[in-house]
Amino acid sequence: MKTITIATRASDLALWQAYHVRDRIEKAFPNVKVELNKITSNGDKVLDKPLALIGGKGHFTKELEDEMLAGNADIAVHSLKDVPSYMPEGLELAAITERQDQSDVFLSHKYESFHALPEGAVVGTTSLRRRMQLLSVRPDLKVKDLRGNVNTRLRKLAEGQYDAIILAFIGLNRLDLLKDIPFTEKLPLSIMIPPMGQGALGIQIKSDDNEVREIVQVLNHEDTFLASTIERDFISVIGAGCSAPVAVNVTIDEADMVTIKAMIGYPDGSKILEEQVAASRKSCESLGLLLAKLMIDKGAMKILKKAETMAFKDDAPAERI
Repeated sequence: MKTITIATRASDLALWQAYHVRDRIEKAFPNVKVELNKITSNGDKVLDKPLALIGGKGHFTKELEDEMLAGNADIAVHSLKDVPSYMPEGLELAAITERQDQSDVFLSHKYESFHALPEGAVVGTTSLRRRMQLLSVRPDLKVKDLRGNVNTRLRKLAEGQYDAIILAFIGLNRLDLLKDIPFTEKLPLSIMIPPMGQGALGIQIKSDDNEVREIVQVLNHEDTFLASTIERDFISVIGAGCSAPVAVNVTIDEADMVTIKAMIGYPDGSKILEEQVAASRKSCESLGLLLAKLMIDKGAMKILKKAETMAFKDDAPAERI
């Protein structure tokens, strides 16, 4: 019997994802046994400041990748949105699971919907992407940083530290945590475009392990792999990390038309650049690169550079202000 070791973060959601992948592999390959190597990532350790102020990329992936390169794991299971577009030498993204609900969700113990929030309401999120889009629609809101694991964030909401918080729907749904929140509302794409890869899992392997590559193909979803690759191409050219104020989303309709839509702006929502392009499935391979060039020509890099100086200014150490 062959044994495969999964490197995974030790959070509740990451473990749900790793066990999900384990069960699918073992069901498809009865002669394969899957074990877990549970790791605490840097993003899970640093909880006293926004990720945008920590510096670097791959806050939730590097330690898992190091375990693979050291020979202590055969695959790593990531939330795809956490995986940087740059891949360390010797590793590759071999499979992407079918994308589930991509929505961000509004949560509150006081107000029944996003539009019901009163002027000056305090909304919690760590994401500059969410901050940008919330304030572009409701500049009157006070957006406050929110760190910690999912249960910690929900506890802070219940304690009244925030009037509402915004989280990814899929994680709460997988952990069955939505039932305890009095008011929930999925935010439509017209209000909140998701980040690259939200709702999908990325399966990373060692590039020279052809046997494991064949095994993880059972997890791969063709349309999601295509859409996510186009999104990742866009992010790669723009050079934005997972904490930057960038939203990008690819959809594939019933007529096999592929559309990529992206938004870049200031964290306070005061300046927004939003564009989209489309092509048929047969000619969509370069869509992410095309949209990146279009937005760069319209000043995207200048906007991102300015956005970096504005990010979490109230939360930054004194010497960075």
